[in-house]
Amino acid sequence: MTTTLTSAFADNLRFLRALITNPKSVGAIFPSGPALAQAVARQIDPAAGPVLEIGPGTGVISEAILARGVAPQDLTLLEYDEEFARHLAARFAGVHVVQGDAFDLDRSLGARAPFGAIVSGLPLLNYPVAQRLAFTDSLARRMRPGAPLIQFSYGLHAPVVPPDGFTVTCAASVLANLPPAKVWVYRQG
Repeated sequence: MTTTLTSAFADNLRFLRALITNPKSVGAIFPSGPALAQAVARQIDPAAGPVLEIGPGTGVISEAILARGVAPQDLTLLEYDEEFARHLAARFAGVHVVQGDAFDLDRSLGARAPFGAIVSGLPLLNYPVAQRLAFTDSLARRMRPGAPLIQFSYGLHAPVVPPDGFTVTCAASVLANLPPAKVWVYRQG
């Protein structure tokens, strides 16, 4: 229990440091909670192929994805913050951790694709609409047909209109998160 509390405290300090130094890229006042992490992970079929998580931060959702049954070697974490990326690599043995820019997937991920699910924790509401659209279009090109693109946000509506050929549904409203969040699932079809 003490180790878990110490780890959670250290994660909260990492989060606070990132929030202070670059608030636009963090986008929340607290790290994602376990209820949100589980709501996101429930949208993933562990047998559907590799999973990409963008903006994993301290790894709360990454942990839930692994607990869902995704094998470590099938999980790629793309994190912009260098300190978070180092922490994630140390925390999750066997997981592919890439330190890079989510808005430049070709440079950050190369040819790594297609994914059976993509999870985005980016605070898309902090970015201009054109940048959000370009981002989701680039993700759509890296997905297997029918794979979910899972985005959580703190707004009342989906943070971006679906790419051409995609629909979006609200899969969960998580009131037990601070702040309350919605889980949006974009899917081809």
